[in-house]
Amino acid sequence: MSRFLARTAYAPELPDYELLPFNFARLNEQETVATNLAGEMLVLPNATVDALVNHTLSIDDPAYVSLRARHFLRLPTDKSPIDLLALKVRTRYARLEHFTNLHIFVVSLRCEHSCPYCQVSRQSEDRESFDMTPEIADRALDLVFRSPSQSLKIEFQGGEPLLNFEMIKYVVEQAKARNLVARRDLAFVIATNLAPITQEMLEFCREHDILISTSLDGPADLHNKNRPRPGKDSWERAINGITLARQTLGVDRVSALMTTTQSSLPRVKDIIDIYLELGFTSIFLRPLSPYGFALKTKSFAAYNTDRWLDFYKSGLDYILEINRAGIAFAEDYASLILTKMLTSNDPGYVDLTNPAGIAIGAIVFNYDGGVFASDESRMLAEMGDNTLRLGDVQTSSYEDIYLSDTLLEALESSFTLSVPMCSDCAFEPFCGADPVYHHATMKDFTGRKPESEFCRRNMAIFKHLLRLMSSDKTTAAIFQRWANRC
Repeated sequence: MSRFLARTAYAPELPDYELLPFNFARLNEQETVATNLAGEMLVLPNATVDALVNHTLSIDDPAYVSLRARHFLRLPTDKSPIDLLALKVRTRYARLEHFTNLHIFVVSLRCEHSCPYCQVSRQSEDRESFDMTPEIADRALDLVFRSPSQSLKIEFQGGEPLLNFEMIKYVVEQAKARNLVARRDLAFVIATNLAPITQEMLEFCREHDILISTSLDGPADLHNKNRPRPGKDSWERAINGITLARQTLGVDRVSALMTTTQSSLPRVKDIIDIYLELGFTSIFLRPLSPYGFALKTKSFAAYNTDRWLDFYKSGLDYILEINRAGIAFAEDYASLILTKMLTSNDPGYVDLTNPAGIAIGAIVFNYDGGVFASDESRMLAEMGDNTLRLGDVQTSSYEDIYLSDTLLEALESSFTLSVPMCSDCAFEPFCGADPVYHHATMKDFTGRKPESEFCRRNMAIFKHLLRLMSSDKTTAAIFQRWANRC
């Protein structure tokens, strides 16, 4: 009886493959993550990566087809991979043509809270000289509607913006009047502690479809400690405000943000439980930033990156337990990262954009007419550093602001494909290169990446998310759901 030869004897003889540009990083002793220019990602056995780079990877290897399909390698006879890779890279940067979407109006520096971690040099309630005027608002709106973006979002910040609610009303009504001609997708958000909220204000918000974003740092004792105000009732006012706003606007029209202080570090489960009890479907476990009053009060120096990462990972573990119990609840920063890792979408979160989202993603019009590249740039100015003050609404043209040498230098320094240590980092497609943070901490837009806490924090989170996904199918499924939320 004749015997057939092995299947490989009948396979066509293929030429050696060529490697297309990609970066990689070891995740652990068994696995490596590989990414390419288009943001395609594969987690591979270390032996597979070794074979790939040494041109000894067999066509029968389970990863061969995926590596070829996702443009990590190609055969010399392939005609389409380069064009497809170029198309995907162009798609990755397509958001840049839409330009500035978020326009922040600082309508007042006045605030009745005295939060030690505040990034803004707030003023007392009665100092109305720190309020935006109609003249400044009108000129700022001129600049808003010069943006080529079809979608325009105006966010009101402070201080406490509700202390100058008449200016909020003025800007909303003027913007909507202009939009009768401009016909953009117009949206409004008020970032408020909710302490001064009234039913009349909420009726206006409902009439004009305005979203509410508030602060909630955890249980009553922690929130009141982090966010003190006269009467020591910050928590009660926040909860009453959330309840009233939901009743008037709808549950989905009210969101909340927390900030991690030293007092928060041992209480991540308590903080998450409060968000669950109040019916929120996610939480953003945010670290402190090195700006403004947070530095003066030494709040920023109260804990280091390692302690925050322990806090974050503990919180993420607890949130995954909650999901495994059948309750849909997400961590927002992980969701943003996972969206970039697992989908073709880019949620446009300013800290994770490349080039940076300063000015071209979000811009700030201060109460006094100053124009800043970002909210953090405004906070630097409050500390005496006006490097990223791009102009003044009353004297600067649109071109003066967006073509300023300082802005162009910061943007060029934040383009990760040409930044040292970013350009060859496996996590480049998912990260950003925050020039404001690096200027604040190192007096340099690019920064020294080995010393950057921004880089260390993000790389630790990227690796942690990938390890969790690769080690457990249930976690991978949960993360896939989070990725499609954004």
